[in-house]
Amino acid sequence: MRSLLGQIQIPALVDMHVHFREPGFGYKESILSGSRAAMCAGYSDVYTMPNVSPVPDSLDNLSVQNKIIVRDSLIGVHPYASITLGQKGEGELVDIESLSSRVWGFSDDGCGIQDECLMRSAMERIASAGSIIVEHCEVNTLLRGGYIHEGTYAHTHNHRGICSESEWREVERNIRLSEETGCRLHVCHISTKESVQLVREAKQSGIRVTCETAPHYLLLNEGMLQEDGRWKMNPPIRSVADQMALLAGVQDGTIDVIATDHAPHSAEEKSRGLEHSAFGIVGLETAFPLLYTYLVKPGMLTMGRLIELMSTRARAIMHLPMDESYATFDLDAHYTIDPDTFVSKGHSTPFAGWDVWGKCIRTEYKGKIVYEAE
Repeated sequence: MRSLLGQIQIPALVDMHVHFREPGFGYKESILSGSRAAMCAGYSDVYTMPNVSPVPDSLDNLSVQNKIIVRDSLIGVHPYASITLGQKGEGELVDIESLSSRVWGFSDDGCGIQDECLMRSAMERIASAGSIIVEHCEVNTLLRGGYIHEGTYAHTHNHRGICSESEWREVERNIRLSEETGCRLHVCHISTKESVQLVREAKQSGIRVTCETAPHYLLLNEGMLQEDGRWKMNPPIRSVADQMALLAGVQDGTIDVIATDHAPHSAEEKSRGLEHSAFGIVGLETAFPLLYTYLVKPGMLTMGRLIELMSTRARAIMHLPMDESYATFDLDAHYTIDPDTFVSKGHSTPFAGWDVWGKCIRTEYKGKIVYEAE
């Protein structure tokens, strides 16, 4: 970490959880537009979830995605393979052994695997392959048609809620299976206080578990919700108590990574209100300035800890070398978040209008300057 006259050079950012919608849904985001948004935000490497079409559940389907990545990506774009055929969260497992040398891990993100025997089998085979499972934890029977947190806002505004147990109950099960199988487990986008505590206890017991959260779970709570699709994501923004537990988790090291869960949709898909809009918001272009402004500047996190959360810890988890990849930020740059200026095709964010400090002015990927602000 080097600084000069308000500028700071740090290891380039890494996002373990993004949705670049290509192949299949390039109108939401393409490999080109997504990697450009990441590059302009200081990221050198991102890991893409498998909810594309075709699903990367075989070598042939993975090759469709990889050809686009080779052709269009501006930084390191690393795909996960799905755990189940078709990314259905049930049925038949993919050929983990043949895929493991071609992908960085396995995930059915967006669909928790409900059957314990199926998950145990997946973990046994992924452990044998020396890979990692990056899992969305959700118990389907506890969702009950919900779409925001089951709390005060849902009750007073007549919305169907998603209970916290739908997340932490499967986190609990997957940690137990990780201990039984020896499989490395990375828990996606935790949002509840119970999940934080479960991961904390697992680490204290020596279980091979890591986890991530996202900026919106650290900076927002259900009391801020509005009747707008840009406040709808899965898992949902939860209570103040959950928010405080997540902040404690990033401070004490329980939470390893801050990922964005960058999930772009078209403007029309996000214009249908809380109940009917698609789940997901964008986050690549706002993550660092938001966290620097609202956590580092007030003294809640050190800059060193933020770098761990947004870069170096993810590199360690994924065995990703530095490769002379750096990002330079102007910490004196002060501006208002305006989605109309986003490079991403997606513009839906609850942070529109927030004042922030810190803007990426240069990104180096493997020793080459790939982005430099005018």
